[in-house]
Amino acid sequence: MTAIADRYRARADAFQRKVAAVRADQWSNQSPCEGWSARDVVSHIIDMHGVMLRPLERQLSPAPSVQDDPLGAFTSARADVEAVLDDPELAGTEDNSPVGRLTVEQHIDQVISADLVIHGWDLARATGQDDTIDPAEIERVRNLWDGVFVVLGEETLRAQGVLGPEVKVPNDAPPQNRLLGRLGRDPR
Repeated sequence: MTAIADRYRARADAFQRKVAAVRADQWSNQSPCEGWSARDVVSHIIDMHGVMLRPLERQLSPAPSVQDDPLGAFTSARADVEAVLDDPELAGTEDNSPVGRLTVEQHIDQVISADLVIHGWDLARATGQDDTIDPAEIERVRNLWDGVFVVLGEETLRAQGVLGPEVKVPNDAPPQNRLLGRLGRDPR
């Protein structure tokens, strides 16, 4: 396994624990993402797993629906991505991405794997779970977004709805709060 596969698995494990901890009456709770419920956050993550398979002309395997079984739907999508990461030929396939030419493995790392961290916070916040992000993950995700902002333009991404408006936080706020604010989330 590669560092990218290991990182994806650790992030997917953390996200899966959050999905498993959501009570049935919490799935309609509003998330920090405007217009998205807790269930919508999981649905987005699953949809993005499918997007990561497209360069390989693959689709997500048949699975339970997010409406009926969010945990089953996520674990199925996760297995599909892990199968790609476990196959060096598939993981190393190159394709064009919005930030340039990447291997499928790199694209997974920069998109869905990093999304698991931030949307994990969204899900935790929506359902009253511990929303602390590991400091090492904060640094990795911040560095990733700094690069994305340079290549694609921060204002362009906000205009396209990829991110909400930046939420101003004090300069001396904890790193997690500064990252969340930059990504359009109110850490308070």
